[in-house]
Amino acid sequence: MNKLKSANEAINEAKKKVNTRYRLGYHIMAPANWINDPNGLIQYKGEYHVFYQHHPFDENWGPMHWGHVKSKDLVHWEHLPIALAPTEEYDKDGCFSGSAVDDDGVLTLIYTGNRFIDQEKDILDQCQCIATSTDGIHFRKESTNPVIPKHPEDGSGHFRDPKVWKHNDFWYMILGTRKENIGKVVLYKSMDLRQWEYLGVLAESDGMLGYMWECPDFFELDGKYILLFSPQGIEAQGDFYKNIYQTGYFVGDYNYETNKYEHGSFFELDRGHDFYAVQSFLDDKGRRIAIGWMDMWESNMPTKEDGWAGALTLPRQLTLGENNKILMNPVEELTLLRKSEHHVCSNQLIKKNLLVETKEDLLELKVVIDLGNTTAQTIGLKVRGMNEEETVISYQVNNQKLTMDCTKSGKKEDGERCATLEDNQKIILRVFIDRSSIEVFANNGEVTMTSRIYPKEERLGIELISEKGTAFVNDFTYWKLKDIWN
Repeated sequence: MNKLKSANEAINEAKKKVNTRYRLGYHIMAPANWINDPNGLIQYKGEYHVFYQHHPFDENWGPMHWGHVKSKDLVHWEHLPIALAPTEEYDKDGCFSGSAVDDDGVLTLIYTGNRFIDQEKDILDQCQCIATSTDGIHFRKESTNPVIPKHPEDGSGHFRDPKVWKHNDFWYMILGTRKENIGKVVLYKSMDLRQWEYLGVLAESDGMLGYMWECPDFFELDGKYILLFSPQGIEAQGDFYKNIYQTGYFVGDYNYETNKYEHGSFFELDRGHDFYAVQSFLDDKGRRIAIGWMDMWESNMPTKEDGWAGALTLPRQLTLGENNKILMNPVEELTLLRKSEHHVCSNQLIKKNLLVETKEDLLELKVVIDLGNTTAQTIGLKVRGMNEEETVISYQVNNQKLTMDCTKSGKKEDGERCATLEDNQKIILRVFIDRSSIEVFANNGEVTMTSRIYPKEERLGIELISEKGTAFVNDFTYWKLKDIWN
């Protein structure tokens, strides 16, 4: 209790000193200091709860705590006291990532207790623990912790990020681990969340998919079983795997009786710069909703100078599209952010770039371009500053390539990301812009790109671009959005 009290006092003091220039207007952030992975996503007693990896004493990564927010609508979030602090021998070096379940009205957090054997050499001894709450705010660690004290023979001391769910009468838990530089996901089964039986390896790298698989998630989606995970150590291949670490998925079929998971190839889930450690949950509307960490390890984070670092993505609904491809789209509740609608044009031929002047830094954009009546070779959008700054989202019609270029908005090095996007005669862009982030959803979630941006100039506006020809615009609309934190 003393450590939790100290952590909450520290964060309350730290938030008084935060510089607000890059503070996000409608994304989940800690009040101050460092955050990374989302944890424990759950709908509990009618409210949405999101926990996150948090260092309340510094803007850099350190001994992990669990920060906590809740919401009634996935849009307006309320900060709650820090839920977990490293207080015991089994979690003395951090309460690492995990998940949450509703166990007959008891909110139960399942997390990794981190212990360093040799931090410099990255030698760990990780175990799995639980903490419970009946009010959804205050948590008590179980006296029987750790509930899984040691990794299986198939893994190593890198043994973390439990995701737990219930199927029929049993609880199941998957964890990420590694052995001899092969990343893998292992599976356990329990009647009561306390006693766990090891079932074996659910899936593992073929030697090309990295040395460690973090933050696994396993769920059924439209009749298929999805294994979502964050592999470390995949080499870049052209436009693919450009970030230091990735987040992606398999689609396949699973048999609970035999523990056989037969799946297809690995696909990246988001093609931007800053998207990692995604976790999902099922809500009472039957939606599979996912939230990720909106940053990337070893990336430049100018907000550290301002007393904070890290944020989470907007909540996104996952569906399964054609060819077993996951589509990600913003949850419908995000329309609650809209303050005012501004209709720029519809069914209009654009012969040159069209600039809409607005200083607003919290915006949602929608652009629909009819490619059948478009002769331009490049179409898209620019988020422009007053002088040189810009973030560019462009589509090359000839090679069907969507590009996001943040080179002139805080990512001088490695500022460009590209993905193939089949046009189907239309390009539909839905874009969310915050003070230091941009999230692009193209063709109803066929491609998404998420990146942090760090503009220093005042905004000039949004420019619709049409190069080497004309563009036929079915719709160009933007909305000014609310700042939920003010």
